[in-house]
Amino acid sequence: MTSITSRLQGRIDARPPRTPDRAASAPARTVLGVATAVSAVTLLASMVALALDAQEIGGEPAWVKPTKFAIAITLYLLTLRWMLRAVHGHRRTLTVLASVVVLALAVEVVWIDVQVVRGTTSHFNTGAPFDAAAYASGGVSVSAVFIATIVIAVLALRTRGLDLGVAAGIRWGLGLCVVGMVEAVPMLGNGFTSTTTGAHTVGAPDGGAGMPFTDWSLHHGDLRIAHFVGLHMIQALPVLAWVLLRFTRLDERTRRDLLRVAGGAAVALVGLLWWQAERGQALLEPDAVTVAAATALVTALGVGAAVVLRRTSVR
Repeated sequence: MTSITSRLQGRIDARPPRTPDRAASAPARTVLGVATAVSAVTLLASMVALALDAQEIGGEPAWVKPTKFAIAITLYLLTLRWMLRAVHGHRRTLTVLASVVVLALAVEVVWIDVQVVRGTTSHFNTGAPFDAAAYASGGVSVSAVFIATIVIAVLALRTRGLDLGVAAGIRWGLGLCVVGMVEAVPMLGNGFTSTTTGAHTVGAPDGGAGMPFTDWSLHHGDLRIAHFVGLHMIQALPVLAWVLLRFTRLDERTRRDLLRVAGGAAVALVGLLWWQAERGQALLEPDAVTVAAATALVTALGVGAAVVLRRTSVR
């Protein structure tokens, strides 16, 4: 009896790790695929409007914000669709999450575009009942995307059997995206006037001199920068994982450790940009303390990567 049990246990232990059940995520990926296509069309329409409409809102071309959001949303949907291929099971949950994300982002796009057509701002605008209601709807939609992203991140963390490097890129990317969403919260309490609730500029009213396209403040702190960097780590870190897999001969444990170093550095970078903005300091006008902190961060990143690669070479 003991011999039979041992043989069965040996067979179980010898089974290869599970591969992602792509069929389970197929409906969710279909929803996201359709939404990505629609978002791409929305982006094209916003770009055409940007070229043809000379109207300005808050000191920048009116259709710049819809264009920026359309780019970000299209990339987010495309990335999320790819990531869901790496989640085991949870067919119904993934479909519901994908549907919630798509619906919430649709509300966000409609709200922003309607406000542009009305010739007024969208974010922080509570000057009239309709503006306040529209802003509140945007807040609800963003919260839904935030919660859905957290759930997807948890499901990704629970997945086993993936390439360790790719898994690290996906998990760190999702985690940093959540951090980037959280970084938007300080904007809500940053400033109040009779017509606005919140602001992204620290040390001056919104609408001052800004960088081309991004409109990040040239002379004051801007909370949007850390928000942007955190959100787009959902693309940057998985891409880094793919590059290491595709173009190096590093084993998966080494690639995983390099992604951990990069992920930790990304968390520190978001924190640094947040701290810089909260001190009312423009991205391109860092003081000596900020430069020292950035130098320490780059040094730590280099040392961490060197230690990982050194450890690999002596195995």
